[in-house]
Amino acid sequence: MSQPTLTPEQHEEAERIYQILKLRTDAELRQLAELLASKQDHQIFGATEFEVRDRVHRIGAEAMQTALEERKKRGTTVPVAAVPPARKRRNSSAGRQKRG
Repeated sequence: MSQPTLTPEQHEEAERIYQILKLRTDAELRQLAELLASKQDHQIFGATEFEVRDRVHRIGAEAMQTALEERKKRGTTVPVAAVPPARKRRNSSAGRQKRG
């Protein structure tokens, strides 16, 4: 995987996300390390592999959620697209026949 080149703003956002993720995932990473340390070489694959995968997926989901939350906090920087004006409203008698 190649690392993207970040703008200064993107670098600041990445740092904010990283700091939050360190706090939010520290306990999960500790449990993951303890799980792996508790297994013999022949136990690493199989059931342990699936447990590791589940934990890593939870960490990834936390990363996605954190990134979205951080973007919501600072709002959008993309210009708002112009919206065409509404058409002229018809008056309320437009469908009735005129008396005459």
